Amino acid sequence: MRIDSHQHFWNYNPREYPWIGDKRIARAFLPKDLEAELKPVRLDGSVAVQARQSVEESRWLLTLADHYPVIKGVVGWVDLRSPEVDRELAELSKHPRFVGVRHVVQDEPDANFMLQPEFLRGIGKLTAHRLVYDILIFPKQLPAAIDLAKRFPEQTFVLDHIAKPFIKDGTLSPWGKQIRELAKSPNVFCKVSGMVTEAKHGSWKKEDFKPYLDIVFEAFGMDRLMYGSDWPVCLLSGSYRDVFGIVDEYVTAHAGKAADKIFGGNAANAYQLRS
Repeated sequence: MRIDSHQHFWNYNPREYPWIGDKRIARAFLPKDLEAELKPVRLDGSVAVQARQSVEESRWLLTLADHYPVIKGVVGWVDLRSPEVDRELAELSKHPRFVGVRHVVQDEPDANFMLQPEFLRGIGKLTAHRLVYDILIFPKQLPAAIDLAKRFPEQTFVLDHIAKPFIKDGTLSPWGKQIRELAKSPNVFCKVSGMVTEAKHGSWKKEDFKPYLDIVFEAFGMDRLMYGSDWPVCLLSGSYRDVFGIVDEYVTAHAGKAADKIFGGNAANAYQLRS
């Protein structure tokens, strides 16, 4: 399978999606819309990732997966700090497409949010259900991610959006050093995604991304990187084809033999996706 490892769906309304302020994405984005984007670049399916922090969001995405085979996996949400986490994980993990959990840690004011005892307790529940944890953070939260990955060596983690470095400013430090440190934990994968959103909207060039791609490709190697579009959020700064082209051109030039892994194989491995 050729897979987009990271995209979102929503039926927009401002109450449920308060973080969506731009009119370009303040509308419904559903599986039929995604299929129209995947077909021209010969991708077979995707991993749909939560956009609301509610268990209902997880259930809704799984319902979509029941009706649209293009959805190969769902990374949903549960409150990992809740005393109900065991029950909710047991319920959701019965669905064969439920493959992981994510929390919007980037919005948490505590840089060490992921190291809080209640959160750590919830992370410790995931391995028994064979679920991945997606790490959504800003660079300032990378030290906590490094610690988290070391504490749970049997847990598979996937870093979203290469930890959102400040591409618009060309900043590489200390992000680069911390990415290399995180990648030393073999249980951590990395999504090559979300980059255009962190670049200068409307004026970025493909060469702006090369220093960041060089670092993640060196750090994680060819077996732990996966392409993700972050569609439709990416539309704030580029088309689906633009986003795909950045990664496709880099892989062709620097890692051509690993294209099948980066555009599907590694995502299927990390998330244990079924065809």
